[in-house]
Amino acid sequence: MFTAKDIQGMEQLRRALQIYANTLPLSQAREVATVFPQWAPGVQYKGEMYVSYKADSNGDPILYRTTQAHTSAAEWPPDTTDTLYIPVSLDADGYPVWAQPTGAHDAYNNGDIVSHKDKLWHSRRDGNTSEPGTDEWWELYEYV
Repeated sequence: MFTAKDIQGMEQLRRALQIYANTLPLSQAREVATVFPQWAPGVQYKGEMYVSYKADSNGDPILYRTTQAHTSAAEWPPDTTDTLYIPVSLDADGYPVWAQPTGAHDAYNNGDIVSHKDKLWHSRRDGNTSEPGTDEWWELYEYV
């Protein structure tokens, strides 16, 4: 049986982990998805932080990165509000899965590597919003 002091200590440790987890790169953040707070309405979120919302087909939390500071609202959940939340998903090797950017806030930058249609692609410019394999702004990424 845990005491009130034990529970308080565990809650503080979880909060410390959440603060630290928001400094992780995307690939590592996805590996510890259960650490991040669940999205809820009426919460003041900072930009560039992770929240979990719903679960994928494996039962793992789906992570979203906030695009800007805002107070969440029930009518703006992460899975339907792409101006406030960007879904974060990785392939089996830990590479981000390409998602169509909706604007400058989630465009890919020079050097970004993404998985798309079972291939890895390397962005050749900042502000890249095109689909990998459709123009010269993406090149196949070769393992070194």
